Amino acid sequence: MTIHDLPAINASLNALSTVFLVCGYTLIRARRVAPHRACMLAALTTSALFLVCYILYHAQVGSVRFTRQGLVRPVYFTVLLTHVTLAATVLPLALITAARGLAGRYPQHVRIARWTFPIWLYVSVTGVLVYVLLYQPTWL
Repeated sequence: MTIHDLPAINASLNALSTVFLVCGYTLIRARRVAPHRACMLAALTTSALFLVCYILYHAQVGSVRFTRQGLVRPVYFTVLLTHVTLAATVLPLALITAARGLAGRYPQHVRIARWTFPIWLYVSVTGVLVYVLLYQPTWL
């Protein structure tokens, strides 16, 4: 593995986070608290691993220019802008949500989770989309 493998690993971690988030949401809707907790902790772990790999990659490589032209260009930058902005907000939200859930403060947990879940899901999905648009230009 080289530093240049990290973008694909990051996209995989984002995709895995998405799966864990959706499974966790489905489980809590079915009132299956223990498996919900396990899925959400797995989503938190994969997102944390993503953040470590992301920082390592960009500390070594720096910024990666988006060179494609046409309609895909404004689409990419719109997705990137919303992704980065919401990614900055999801970190504290996810930590607060997890802490409240693990502490058994369920009413407070549910109140913040209603905001955290859709933002975190969007960030995970758009993380994969950013990867595809930036590193796999022949896919779209």
